[in-house]
Amino acid sequence: MALDWLLAPPLPETMPRQRVLYHRLREAILSGRLAAGTRLPASRTLAAALQISRNTVLFAYEQLVAEGCLLADRQGTCVAQPAAPPVAASKSGDVHAVPLLLSTRAAAALQPEPAREAAVLPFAPGTPDYGAFPFRRWRACLERAWRDAGWRQLGYAAHGGDPVLRQALAGHLTTVRGLAVEAGQIVITSGTQAALDLCARLLGDHGDTAWVENPGYLAARVAFGLAGLRVHDVPVDHEGLAPGEGDWCEHPPRLIMITPSHQYPTGRVMSLPRRLALIERARQSCAWIIEDDYDSEFRRTGPAPPALFGLQPDAPVVYVGTFSKTLYPGLRLGYLVLPHAVAANFARATSLATRAGQGIEQRALADFIQRGYYTTHLRRMRARYAARQTALRAALKAAFGPAVALSGGEAGLHLVMWLPQEICDTAIVARAEVLGLGVRALSSYTRAPMTCNGLVLGYGSLDDRMLAEGVRRLVLAVRSPNFVDEIPPMKNGPSAAAAEPLG
Repeated sequence: MALDWLLAPPLPETMPRQRVLYHRLREAILSGRLAAGTRLPASRTLAAALQISRNTVLFAYEQLVAEGCLLADRQGTCVAQPAAPPVAASKSGDVHAVPLLLSTRAAAALQPEPAREAAVLPFAPGTPDYGAFPFRRWRACLERAWRDAGWRQLGYAAHGGDPVLRQALAGHLTTVRGLAVEAGQIVITSGTQAALDLCARLLGDHGDTAWVENPGYLAARVAFGLAGLRVHDVPVDHEGLAPGEGDWCEHPPRLIMITPSHQYPTGRVMSLPRRLALIERARQSCAWIIEDDYDSEFRRTGPAPPALFGLQPDAPVVYVGTFSKTLYPGLRLGYLVLPHAVAANFARATSLATRAGQGIEQRALADFIQRGYYTTHLRRMRARYAARQTALRAALKAAFGPAVALSGGEAGLHLVMWLPQEICDTAIVARAEVLGLGVRALSSYTRAPMTCNGLVLGYGSLDDRMLAEGVRRLVLAVRSPNFVDEIPPMKNGPSAAAAEPLG
């Protein structure tokens, strides 16, 4: 049998010959080039024919025998009978008889959404000021966590997360957010998306209905859809989620996802009467309210509105928080606060559904909170973001006129600039992207029949020195559909935009 092709050039430069021989034999067997029952030369014979060491041949033979591709007996080594016959390639070269597709739920979740690459661009929403992060203090907490680490921090996290972090977080939420919670009610998660996924899987059953805000947080739709829930869009008005009687009767919910303190992305704030009414209707419908309080720490003026969680005893509310905005997204840590009645079972089910880690980071974060560094950082960033928003508002009014419609300024890291219907927000976003801006279209957060037209402008990562130039480019994107291909360089200085009404 001529097997000199097994080591014929070209050979991979970095792969040992024994691996080359193994891979080429394996490929020939799986493709049917070496048919079942074909007897291979003895190891010494093949080594001599290929002018390689016998150990190289033995390695390939033994590995393929272990994988079931070859059979070794007293008569020698032969190709094993495959579990299934090799699939012939089609004319197009596709060897798969059935196309490789995602599940129906996963395919439905692949909806257009703002590009994540825009996170480093001016006006990109949801991005904190990385330059103001307290690196030295955080590094010191990490070093202490590693110095004191034991086997528990190197293994999977305990039910619900590191107990020290849960205790520290309970104290922080009680003091800062006014939530009378205990450590046992807290479950640490790998960010908001993981928290929503857990809620969808542990609080709902396949086929249940989940309400989401329209416009709203796109990732919530994805989490609920992938969990097999039916997603129902509920419109948002000037007070946040505004379900009608038809929503309650025709689409009774199991889960209700809301962002009441700073609706994402419009920035509307849900009034206290509507919060209480929503809790009462959720009780009647046996529904859970998932309250995402993603940026209440950055309230611009006055205290944050009271959270739905804790408004009434044993209310069916799960509180969701994250450190992505207050610290940095790459930390991948968030948390859930649950009612006493389900907290212990939820934490245990969480440990069965997923294996949490990040023991060192969790312990470092607990240290960061206990030493007061977290509160200090929040206070400093709250003042910084408030000043940055004030400057952005003034610049937008100077550029587009004092009547420009802005919303969402009560808290958070973004504003919404509403546009006249004759100006298409997606077209502006496309031009703004060419100009190096990370603006997002408000319409991209909506689902029919809801229609919104505006720009979501993040200012968290907007350098003060670049604000004027960023607004100047935004004016160019809005007012100049046929702007020149030569993009002006980013530079500091006063905006050259004329103060005329938008549209």
